[in-house]
Amino acid sequence: MKSALHFITFKQTISGIQLPEKFTFPFYYEPHELSKIASAELQQYLQNQTDWEHNFGLQPNQTGLIIGKMFGVLVVQNQAGEVGYLAAFSGKLADSNDHPYFVPPVFDMLKHDGFYKQEEKIVNEINRKIERLEQNPTYLFRLQKLTTTTLLAEQEIATQKKQNQTAKKNRTEKRIALANQSDLEEQIQRHHQLDTESREESIKLKMMMHFWKTEIAKETAAVNEFRSEIDRFKEERKIKSALLQQKLFEHYAFLNQAGELKSLGAIFEGNPPASAGECAAPKLLHFAFSNHLKPIALAEFWWGQSPKSEIRQHGQFYPACTGKCKPILNHMLAGMDLDKNPLEINPAIGKEIEIVFEDDYLAVIHKPAEFLSVPGKTISDSVLERVKKRYPEATGPLIVHRLDMSTSGLLLIAKTNGVYLHLQAQFLKRTVQKRYVALLDGLISANEGEINLPLRVDLDNRPYQLVCEKYGKAARTKWEVIERKNNQTLVYFYPITGRTHQLRVHAAHLNGLHTPIVGDDLYGNKADRLHLHAEQIQFVHPITKEKLTFHSKAPFAS
Repeated sequence: MKSALHFITFKQTISGIQLPEKFTFPFYYEPHELSKIASAELQQYLQNQTDWEHNFGLQPNQTGLIIGKMFGVLVVQNQAGEVGYLAAFSGKLADSNDHPYFVPPVFDMLKHDGFYKQEEKIVNEINRKIERLEQNPTYLFRLQKLTTTTLLAEQEIATQKKQNQTAKKNRTEKRIALANQSDLEEQIQRHHQLDTESREESIKLKMMMHFWKTEIAKETAAVNEFRSEIDRFKEERKIKSALLQQKLFEHYAFLNQAGELKSLGAIFEGNPPASAGECAAPKLLHFAFSNHLKPIALAEFWWGQSPKSEIRQHGQFYPACTGKCKPILNHMLAGMDLDKNPLEINPAIGKEIEIVFEDDYLAVIHKPAEFLSVPGKTISDSVLERVKKRYPEATGPLIVHRLDMSTSGLLLIAKTNGVYLHLQAQFLKRTVQKRYVALLDGLISANEGEINLPLRVDLDNRPYQLVCEKYGKAARTKWEVIERKNNQTLVYFYPITGRTHQLRVHAAHLNGLHTPIVGDDLYGNKADRLHLHAEQIQFVHPITKEKLTFHSKAPFAS
């Protein structure tokens, strides 16, 4: 049942579930049991509702553009001590910002009587004036005349210059021939004639250039009568749009627990990213603080078909984004007791690096899962720091290549700078052979293949990676199935390139294997660990020139 304040009571009994002691850390979390129940009820509503129509890409033959959505639930407690939840969606849903089941936006730009729509009408009217001027038949005729005149001028001047060059060449040949004539008076007369021809051709070219310059200037002036008016309206539009944007940033303000309002402009120091503030989490918290509801737990999930660039699995929980939401939520959650940020907890405590091979020049080590290759922003303990202590006399960067923190397996260590450079060159030339083993959370029908999906970092949500044909770096992976068992597939990965999260994205993406690696907390479902292991590496020893191959069995492989 729903109150006028969008407070939704749980359909099932929750009396036996203990409330969390701290609020959800929104950027890395395992949903609380109450959040899971609320999400399941919201998903049930999404499946059965008839209040609005939106194509999530889940129903065959449904019309309209396919747009998946992030939805969120916020478990709250009202002043009477009752526990319920709020629901929200990111951006627009069915071309509207506001639906009865969900909390309203922090600021509704689509509200017809609001200042944004009113000011937008003025900007749109300027757009129409610009469009009318740009489509004016006289303006289009003058534009075409200017283009034609300019082209004709270029052609005639070029033709005349070519004729002059040919004539000049002929005169030069004639002057050379005159040198062999014995009649001096005739030579002088002929040279005079040739000089006269040269001057006449030069004058003709100058007159032609002057003529066309005058014609082009005349046509340009006619065009500029319209262009100056168009430019005036464009400048007016630019000013009004900037003022409207600034006014929007000032009115788009967010509450926190202490009742403090902070505008979007202030949070992002005047330059918010597009769609900032329209995500589910800020909407939910702002509504809760505005209506004296105590936030208990938060969860957000994706609903719909996976988009082409980022990886979003239907029904999967995801953290709040770091680019758009983090600055806003840092203000909104100020003073609240939050769960510990797991990324600030050293995952390497109690774990040791195993030496697989070493000599005076290099070492091959086994890195455990959940162990940084190099120091992070808040955690310094890493393979690099450990090997620095183990090899205090070593020179150079030591770490030749990296593995994701969650990936286990073989890593190369160079003890001298010269060895490091030699091994780096092998990686750059792609002569180092690497093989990974991964357990995928589903069945793969094909037995082998190659994935070619270019990758780049998600600037709004680091460290996630996006598939991007326009700006992404080339990323290629060969793969083959080892076995299928218990609705899971064990595969070999042979990375041809070495991009960040390459194997994880290529496994999970819609245009890759569309089956995330078991335990992938970024692109799939969290488990005891990421089931990805650097099992084999082959390279040429920089000193002995011997081809070396090392193996390390994956702990999750049978």
